[in-house]
Amino acid sequence: MLADRLGRIRVMQLTVLWVACFTALTALCGDFWQFLIIRFLQGLGYGGEVVVGGVLISEVIRASYRGRVGASIQSGYAIGYAISLAVLPVLLNFFPQQIAWKLFFLAGIVPAILVWFIRRLVPESPVFLRKKVEKNTSSVSDIFKGKNLRITITATLLASGIFGGAYVMITWLPTYLRMELGLPVLSMSGYLAINILGSLIGPFLYGRLSDRFGRWKTIMLFLMGQIAVVSVYMFADISLNITLVLGFFLGSLQGGLASGLTPAFSELYSTYIRGSGAGFCASFGRGFGSLMPAIVGIVSSHIHLGYAMGALAIASYLIGIVAALCLPNATGIDLENV
Repeated sequence: MLADRLGRIRVMQLTVLWVACFTALTALCGDFWQFLIIRFLQGLGYGGEVVVGGVLISEVIRASYRGRVGASIQSGYAIGYAISLAVLPVLLNFFPQQIAWKLFFLAGIVPAILVWFIRRLVPESPVFLRKKVEKNTSSVSDIFKGKNLRITITATLLASGIFGGAYVMITWLPTYLRMELGLPVLSMSGYLAINILGSLIGPFLYGRLSDRFGRWKTIMLFLMGQIAVVSVYMFADISLNITLVLGFFLGSLQGGLASGLTPAFSELYSTYIRGSGAGFCASFGRGFGSLMPAIVGIVSSHIHLGYAMGALAIASYLIGIVAALCLPNATGIDLENV
């Protein structure tokens, strides 16, 4: 909402600073409730940062390259994930555990330096600036009016399906691999490394395919790939080597799907409400999707954990496929005329 009123760059700077400061403040927490509140506030900034960045990229990149550039930039998540996994063991090697975790969170202030580069090197979206001159009178409620209502509901269902299945696997798979399949603790590091590598490559693959074949066809292809991978994971008798290989494909497909949502949603809304529309669908999709791991926990008290994970993850992906079939194709649309 703020990005639609104040501009993409200004809000991007605000959210980067917000995330960095509240990540660092986590190190000063003295009890659970302080930690809970600080992490909630950090999450507000992170959710905004992801959406505004996706909208900005969608508006400044040439339409024919929008998918691959927007998705590829989102792959930076995998790089950050890898860096964080590498930094913590180093800190633990030099400092006691009760100090190392505080230093780990304090390091979160480093991205605040990026605000200086954004301020000096990244111009405001020309699409936003041109529309701003026209003295827009629309409001965030417009995403629930007319044809936008169907788009908002359907796109939110799509995001819910994608994130719901992803959260099931991200949350429960390490437990399943360790407790049910007996994967050694040392092998878990290898699994995470391969999964992160997949998360880095997946967005590049998704972006190129989405520019060529369209956003929703590519998303459905990736969702069907996820169904196949989850089915093998949960319902087949697999070896350790197969487990590690599947970890690559799982990370690649998850990374591709997550990276492509905001650029795709940005093409569905006019400039006046692009930030609000894309932000609502992606954020509420994450919120609804986050319910799925809790449901797995409830269901797994009655059936095998693997069956609960597989059934609910596949159900989520099927919801995403149905939603993608119902969305209008706006791949490569000229955002200046929307």
